[in-house]
Amino acid sequence: MSGLLVAGTTSDAGKSVVTTGLCRAFARRGVRVAPYKAQNMSNNSMVCAAADGATDDAAAEIGRAQWVQALAARVTPEPAMNPVLLKPGSDRRSHVVLMGRPGGAVDAGDWEEGRRHLAAAAHAAYDDLAARYDVIVAEGAGSPAEINLRAGDYVNMGLARHAGLPAVIVGDIDRGGVFAALFGTVALLEPADQALVTGFVVNKFRGERGLLAPGLTMIERMTGRRVYGVLPWHAGLWLDSEDALDLEGRRAPAAGARRVGVVRLPRISNFTDLDALGLEPALDVVFASAPRDVTDADLLVLPGTRATIADLAWLRARGLDLAIIEHARRGKPVLGICGGCQLLGRVIADPDGIESVPGAQAEGLGLLDLATTFHAEKTLRLHAPSGYEIHHGRITGETRAGAVTGTMVHGSLEDDGTRAAYLAETLDVASAVSFPAARERRLDLLGDLVEEHLDVGALLELARSGAPRGLPVLPPAGEPQAASAWRTSAAG
Repeated sequence: MSGLLVAGTTSDAGKSVVTTGLCRAFARRGVRVAPYKAQNMSNNSMVCAAADGATDDAAAEIGRAQWVQALAARVTPEPAMNPVLLKPGSDRRSHVVLMGRPGGAVDAGDWEEGRRHLAAAAHAAYDDLAARYDVIVAEGAGSPAEINLRAGDYVNMGLARHAGLPAVIVGDIDRGGVFAALFGTVALLEPADQALVTGFVVNKFRGERGLLAPGLTMIERMTGRRVYGVLPWHAGLWLDSEDALDLEGRRAPAAGARRVGVVRLPRISNFTDLDALGLEPALDVVFASAPRDVTDADLLVLPGTRATIADLAWLRARGLDLAIIEHARRGKPVLGICGGCQLLGRVIADPDGIESVPGAQAEGLGLLDLATTFHAEKTLRLHAPSGYEIHHGRITGETRAGAVTGTMVHGSLEDDGTRAAYLAETLDVASAVSFPAARERRLDLLGDLVEEHLDVGALLELARSGAPRGLPVLPPAGEPQAASAWRTSAAG
């Protein structure tokens, strides 16, 4: 098996960025490469064709990051690239998507035992991909040094041990303390895991590279592992949003831009719908959490939510419901997407407790003459030319009333023609960008940065040849008392 694990010192250290960049860089060299993440946890997902066909009835759900990474690798996204997707339902419970389809739930109290079948499915998916591709670039999750979770890990070093993958650790220098994080991540691993950790990548560096050089030399000498490169911080580098609503810093709106107010629902999901609007120079996309935030909006957007009735109660508790209704009464446009569409209707019913409690029912905002009923079976459907459905709530009734529009289709605004027509009709604004072209430019930019600042040839050879033998074991893992602690932990 030829592959590489991209792990990180923390969540958001840059694993997705490095994985995506390597996928593009390897693909440029003629390597048939596939991305992989054994388990992703995100409320932003994407629908792709299922393993058994590309029909409406054979669609599947995977993490948005792996879908984008497949585009970077210039291959077709598929469920095996993200076999386990966890979608948070509460602080202690997550809904499971297994190989693209609903797979029950997992509870924090049953974290290890309840995930054994998920580990088996995830590793089988990796083996399947490895049999069909030249190289797999696997993205880890969180940090491999979460030693309290090591016994049940199948995403980080558990995956590396399963497939014999060499691992590189990504650290975010912008947070501070990157050298301690890199060293400590390796040192906390048991010796067999350390044997697969081959080196490091430093991410988000700003400033004079010469000032960093002594630290790079020292970390290589102290760990016996090389630094494969330093990625600079770049203002133009961003990928489709995954876990944070962050359009800030991508571009400044033009003078006189029309304001788009996006209601920041507490359980917001699939907010990548907003990325295309965020690129339009004639629009200023802002986020609203209080009535005063929407008073000067030209367009209001209600995005998706994973808990429609609960977020409706949140709207009413903050007085946002009245502000939205007043906005519509003044003839200004409102757009509701999926859960946002359901909020705009007359009634929302959840008889089986799919998103709330059994028998839950609530009156919607009443701006659209439609009703929503939740069903256990999830709708997954691809749309042409762009867009996808992913929901349990089924609507009946009208999705248009004056300037108020609802749709159950995510991603439709990524189609340049659809977005241009909507903006022209509602705001008298001419679209000035191509979203697919912008995404491709971002992926190429990331590929360029990786090619320039990382030793891509060495990383490709590492993926093909595996971790070198004889890597030093860092204390405390190599000390007798630490080895005893690892054995005790592994025994349960």
